[in-house]
Amino acid sequence: MNEDPKASVLIIYTGGTIGMVKDKESGVLLPFDFGLISSHIPELQNFDFGIDCVTFDPVIDSSNMDPVMWGRLARLIEEKYEYYDGFVVLHGSDTMAYTASALSFMLENLNKPVILTGSQLPIGVNRTDGKENLITSLEIAAAKENDTPVVPEVCVYFEYQLYRGNRTIKYNAENFEAFQSVNYPVLANAGVYIRYNYNYIRKPNFRKLKVYSEMNTNILILKIFPGIKNETVKKMLETEGLKGVILETYGAGNTHTNPGFLDLLEEAIQKGLIILNVTQCKGGSVELGKYQTSARLGKIGILSGNDITAEAAVAKMMFLLAKHPLKEDVIRLLQDDLRGEVTIS
Repeated sequence: MNEDPKASVLIIYTGGTIGMVKDKESGVLLPFDFGLISSHIPELQNFDFGIDCVTFDPVIDSSNMDPVMWGRLARLIEEKYEYYDGFVVLHGSDTMAYTASALSFMLENLNKPVILTGSQLPIGVNRTDGKENLITSLEIAAAKENDTPVVPEVCVYFEYQLYRGNRTIKYNAENFEAFQSVNYPVLANAGVYIRYNYNYIRKPNFRKLKVYSEMNTNILILKIFPGIKNETVKKMLETEGLKGVILETYGAGNTHTNPGFLDLLEEAIQKGLIILNVTQCKGGSVELGKYQTSARLGKIGILSGNDITAEAAVAKMMFLLAKHPLKEDVIRLLQDDLRGEVTIS
């Protein structure tokens, strides 16, 4: 869009609400051609950097996003990495936190912005939040200081807030403020000016990008609830091919102590299963042993997820199981901070 751009950004449209416009004849919302994006958002012509677009074919609802598509997205960024200064991924909001978390692990040594955004209302609707989300995401993706990207990491931008991608959760299906990052500060606030919180942004390491496009999906989430039956837990833990479990517990990592329940977990661990404890709470951290109801968990080999989100825990476990054949390496790295996804006390 600029013959001599100072920077260049690639928009990758995977699908989702943001890319919809109303058909004039039928009134039905349909995906629009992002090659004609300027006709829908003429403000983009005011930017002094280049903007290109690529669209997934077919576009997908984010509810259908899966690790195969994550791999496709990671490889596309790898393919275009040397040609662009930043990337904006347009994505449905329902699984955006999962995709942002996954990309943070799959794109090792990332030194350029990858900003995921979307909208609650289609871009073709008068009250859409999509225009502002896209325009500001592009500005952030192109931002440099001293010829260095300001935000060289995977982020989610929504409703005037920039978040670290692997710290986000979707918490609201109706309000424009759809995401939160409860356990980590926002990276930037967009008002009259974009105010970057530099102390919380990852620093570039200037190493060569390494892309891992494979994920091991032989995991499950086991959410504890009052009245859960041992028979149910047993069947889940005996799932064929199962390698890892995200155990969603109460509060600071607590479970009930009903007879036999902890024995089932211990038996599964002894057979080689990896279990990571994350809290069901939106904020806070797992502290094994703080209460009597979690004291035994650490003793039988259950790992603490500290303050990691369930979304990031899923992506991290899939990533590590695919990358590392040795169980000991997976256990060690699950307890490390790899991409700013967890606070290690």
